[in-house]
Amino acid sequence: MVDTTPLIRAVEHFADRLRAAPQSRLQRGAAAEALGLARELARRAQVLEGVEPREMPDAGMFAAADQITVAGHDLAVVIPSDADVDDAVRVVEGAQKRAGV
Repeated sequence: MVDTTPLIRAVEHFADRLRAAPQSRLQRGAAAEALGLARELARRAQVLEGVEPREMPDAGMFAAADQITVAGHDLAVVIPSDADVDDAVRVVEGAQKRAGV
């Protein structure tokens, strides 16, 4: 069984930082970065599930934290290996760094 705790922690940490960020930070790109991450995590989960990937919609800057949380948890359910978990964590941490939160 794959330990997805590092992925869940990384996603939750980024989501918490987004929720605490001022609106101005979200508008300057943090929300867009989070949406891009949510779309990538969702795409990975859908590919692993064997379904045709559909793009996650833009639900607005105040929903970005929830979107990465949902997508990260979906991916954690189907992720096949520790190496894939490590890769996903690097993707989350990179997005958080680019978002500046």
